[in-house]
Amino acid sequence: MRPLTTPVALRQARQHLLESGQCPSGLVDERLARSWSRSMAAGLMPTGRPQSIDHPSSGTLRHVLASNPELLAHSRPVMEYLFEQVRHSQSVVVLADRRGMLMHTLGDPYFVDKAERVALTSGASWHEAHRGTNAIGTALAECSAVEVHGGEHFLERNSFLTCAASPILSATGELLGILDISGDYRNGHAHTLGLVSTAARMIENRLLAATCKRNIRLHLHSAPEGIGSVAEGIVAVSADGWIVGANRVGLVQLGLHAGDVGATLLERVLDVRLDDLLSHHKRRPQQPQALRVLGLNGISGLLFAQVQMDAAAWMTPSQSNTAARAAPAQDALALLDTGDVRWSTAADKARRVVAKPIPVLIQGESGVGKEVFARALHASGPRCNAPFVAINCAAIPENLIESELFGHVAGAFTGARKEGHLGHLREAHGGTLFLDEIGDMPLALQTRLLRVLQERSVTPVGASKAVPVDFALVCATHNQLMQAAEQGRFRQDLYYRINGLTVQLPALRERSDFVALLRRLLSDLATEQGLPVDVEVAPDLLARLAAYSWPGNLRQLASVLRTACAMLVEGEDTLRWEHMPDDLVQALEVAPLAFGHPPDTPDTPTAPAALSLQQLSTAAIDQALQAARGNMSQAARQLGISRQTLYRKLAVRAH
Repeated sequence: MRPLTTPVALRQARQHLLESGQCPSGLVDERLARSWSRSMAAGLMPTGRPQSIDHPSSGTLRHVLASNPELLAHSRPVMEYLFEQVRHSQSVVVLADRRGMLMHTLGDPYFVDKAERVALTSGASWHEAHRGTNAIGTALAECSAVEVHGGEHFLERNSFLTCAASPILSATGELLGILDISGDYRNGHAHTLGLVSTAARMIENRLLAATCKRNIRLHLHSAPEGIGSVAEGIVAVSADGWIVGANRVGLVQLGLHAGDVGATLLERVLDVRLDDLLSHHKRRPQQPQALRVLGLNGISGLLFAQVQMDAAAWMTPSQSNTAARAAPAQDALALLDTGDVRWSTAADKARRVVAKPIPVLIQGESGVGKEVFARALHASGPRCNAPFVAINCAAIPENLIESELFGHVAGAFTGARKEGHLGHLREAHGGTLFLDEIGDMPLALQTRLLRVLQERSVTPVGASKAVPVDFALVCATHNQLMQAAEQGRFRQDLYYRINGLTVQLPALRERSDFVALLRRLLSDLATEQGLPVDVEVAPDLLARLAAYSWPGNLRQLASVLRTACAMLVEGEDTLRWEHMPDDLVQALEVAPLAFGHPPDTPDTPTAPAALSLQQLSTAAIDQALQAARGNMSQAARQLGISRQTLYRKLAVRAH
């Protein structure tokens, strides 16, 4: 909150304005002075009445509502959350259109009567020309966040109010409307303007994702952990590389103005080609990449970027001339598929239910990639632009898991947050809730979770009213839940509720695509660590790695390769025994030399006891080509190599 103007200064400035028609500088804030002058020019008098019609026809309001469906749809959930934060503070949360007409309000019952007396209700106009200086009208006029407190209102009849308002802008910088919190001036809070401004940014981000869903979207932040937060920048890019939309943070990060949207190529502001950006995203959709800002308008530095795009945005400019013949875009699950039949079967089953209200239960040993699978499933479905909320039921202390899951109201228990807590279940509203290690959830919490799934509503700790929720449910466990249910360690009714479709992910030692999987991991690490594109593994070491049982599964393999790649010195491009951790070297030396997938199964034929690098490479290429049905680009992606490298390897084999 800015420093409040003293009552004496307000009286002096107002008197001077009435006598001379001008507001003296220095007595009041310059923005307030401009607003008072505009109010006088509109023919208003401080002791007079507003010029607006307090109660326009219902047809006028219906027309305004019908003209702003997207703004209303994306604002209402945020307004409900915002109202929860200011409940019991004698306030009302207001959404106005671009002309200042109030479209939707949520009010404290104790304050509604006062608000209605000054027409702070749906259908009334709070444009500056109608009601003088007020947060909604002045935010419209200034196109910036504004707070107006008590006697700063031009009309004295509104001086009992304190108001904070922020504009809501489109992806192209167009003013769409105003979000406002108004309340009793005696209860004004220093953080109200910040709260309403943050909520307006949330609405803008939701609108940008909805209106630019056919574009490539870059989520930007100076730290990778900041991506997905309200502080992130978002930039929408067309298939031919033009910036066609951005939120305010994104514009600041790139040194742009709203007028630059639609007239600026991405390559002018970020040191990256669009094709390279998309190539990285296809290989590693969940990993942010570091990009250098090119210093346009004096802005430079490093930003982390994560790509989000719907299936319709996958086509790149180089593909546009062959669109009629192009294969359908791959979803996130397909991009993880490196050819193992059991993994592919699990992905195909899950893909068929991703758009249906059927919960998915992922089973598999620790480290097989259950959360990675769940995230890819979310990214492959219709909720891909909504939140993915992951909760490890085994990692949250038992005395906190209830409030973490279900949320709590302010003061619900000793140590509760003063502002209350939304809870992970409500955070997942509209998206996907992923409950990892659900088999470790306490029985008492299982009962509450079952009620949530049955009633599709959540009652926060300390609250008496349930809140509706809508999310897709994906659970994961390394336990045998059926056995646990039979032994009374897991509720049977909850088991049947979450077990809409069960998929079993194979352990790494059981997979038939070890070499292709290893190559893909090395390709990802090459990007992550700035290594040469094609990092190889020495033949004898590769044979031992393929034969090892990998008790930690993919998590262990990725950790080993990451450390080994870090051991490479400049000029080295081959991993050898000396790059391996000492404990793994000992384990590999005693491991029997056999290919790492189970023999005598119809889809995974037995391999020789000892395989050379050439034999392993040949087998991996054959598997990838078979899984891709001869598609060279898809096979190369599965192998984690370029298409040119694949052609070169096939040419060597032919000779």
